[in-house]
Amino acid sequence: MARLTLEFPEHQFYYSTHLTVRVTDINGANHLGNDSMISMISEARARFLYDFGIEETQEDRVGIIVTDLATTYRTEAHARDQLLFEVGVMDFNKYGGDIIFRITRPRDNALIAMAKSGFVFFNYQDTRVVAMPEVFHNKFARVNWVDRE
Repeated sequence: MARLTLEFPEHQFYYSTHLTVRVTDINGANHLGNDSMISMISEARARFLYDFGIEETQEDRVGIIVTDLATTYRTEAHARDQLLFEVGVMDFNKYGGDIIFRITRPRDNALIAMAKSGFVFFNYQDTRVVAMPEVFHNKFARVNWVDRE
């Protein structure tokens, strides 16, 4: 099977947050476990959306759901490492797009991982995928970061 490669344009990253690897995030091989990395990516996504004023579930019962997640690991992280999560969005379509992540360790500038999380907007009351709300698109399109097709 071919190896997954994730590469993103530098200009697509426009938000960052720090998270610290907890002792409880360490697996039996004594490094950051995959399950904990996924939780940290989810936390970075939630902070990104919150800081841009986006609620993951709106009053009209429309919310964002993750459709897929791809992660490539480059080096290990250990307990108490502070990690920098750089976040952006790209590849918008009618229903959603991708949230992208670059995870580094500032102490030594090591690239820990790259990740891409696909998302769509979902109406929880009608249980169906719906078009991306204009308010969401406009938060990013106004600065020419993404295009809508």
